[in-house]
Amino acid sequence: MDLRQLKFFLEIADCGGFTKAAEKLFIAQSALSTAIKKLEEELGAELFSRQNKRIALTYEGEIFALRAREILKSVDSAGQEIAELKSLIKGEVRVGLTPMLSSFFFPKILAAFKQQYPSLQISVQGDSAWNIQRKIETGEIDMGIIAGEVPDGLDSHHILREEVVACVSRSHPLAGNRKLPRKKLLSQPLLQFKAGYAIREIIDDIARKEGIGTVTAAESNIFSLLKNLAKEELGVAFLLKMAASGTPNEVAVISCDPQIYLNHFIAWKKNTRLSPANRAFVDFLASELDEYYMLKRAAETFPLP
Repeated sequence: MDLRQLKFFLEIADCGGFTKAAEKLFIAQSALSTAIKKLEEELGAELFSRQNKRIALTYEGEIFALRAREILKSVDSAGQEIAELKSLIKGEVRVGLTPMLSSFFFPKILAAFKQQYPSLQISVQGDSAWNIQRKIETGEIDMGIIAGEVPDGLDSHHILREEVVACVSRSHPLAGNRKLPRKKLLSQPLLQFKAGYAIREIIDDIARKEGIGTVTAAESNIFSLLKNLAKEELGVAFLLKMAASGTPNEVAVISCDPQIYLNHFIAWKKNTRLSPANRAFVDFLASELDEYYMLKRAAETFPLP
């Protein structure tokens, strides 16, 4: 038995006769009849009843038709998967990244991914987590980094839980503290991200819940500008710890009490099949993050002297 026989059999069943099936398959009717006779001999059962010049499936034929369709569908799926694996030779990864993560977290990951998949193109679009989420939902980008809660319309993989810390000038009166109450930090003039940025939403939400009337000294969507404004003593900037600590001696870093954390996810539209290139990136990112967290835990457990 081979796939060719299964296709012949199903074409006859769908056409309701040998003549029409032979025409659609572009083969002689005698060759088609011979192929089906051989198939019936192999199975030891009649697949078609031939009465009054009419062709119909027997009970055995109906059962076999169901299984034949499943077999051919599985073969098609397997062929598609193999083709997708081959397509990793070429393709494009389109991903949206938030500014701080794209500057301090993703460069090494993107470089390592490119080294493993040198033929794939990487297209990075920088934006706020909120705008990235909107662009995924509208199909402008395939996937991207979002922060906070994952909406119902997206599938996701958790990638990072990072502390949000306060940054002040090294000459600021609060600079000598490693940790301070949120209320004390939020009572200072604030250097804020613009509305729609995840950290801005967190800070505003905490201030609202704790009844703190905040004063915004300046706002921007450029995290490096906010950090430099803090360095120039204009106020307190809240940044991810990796960005605040990424350039030592520029600003003093203070943890909030209780601490503030922000969860990040790689997300894509729900019920949408990722391209092989994008799926390869998600899988690679998950693998790299397992190693990242392992090294991070080791550093926290056995800090350097």
